Amino acid sequence: MRVVIQRVTQASVSVDSKITGQISKGLMVLVGIENADTAEDSEWLSKKVCNLRIFDDEDGVMNKSLLDVDGNLLVISQFTLHAKTKKGNRPSYISAAKPDISIPLYENFVACLEKESGKKVETGKFGAEMKVSLINDGPVTIVMDTKNKE
Repeated sequence: MRVVIQRVTQASVSVDSKITGQISKGLMVLVGIENADTAEDSEWLSKKVCNLRIFDDEDGVMNKSLLDVDGNLLVISQFTLHAKTKKGNRPSYISAAKPDISIPLYENFVACLEKESGKKVETGKFGAEMKVSLINDGPVTIVMDTKNKE
């Protein structure tokens, strides 16, 4: 699983001009799933996301986690995170998992985040054409991949 984590002051996602998820202060997480990903990847990644110390403390040092600041989560599926761009100019998405694999893992990731954070996680709509709006705070943007755990 590959994620792009953005610290935000607010973020929302809409489908057909209707907001499906929105948050105030917290993290917007774009998630891409590969065929080799597992439920264990979801569990590991949810713990990392919730405990990542990227929020400022009283001294302005990034020393607090989402849990410490009572932040919110917005998770959006994004198969294009697994684009292969080595050859030519048209990306290949062959590494991205098909819906029969990716939908259950996406739902598992959201459930793991809810368990870890103790809050409802806002989401987009899997596989839909979505419009995402956010105000990146910092900006702070971090990329993580479960294939690089060590």
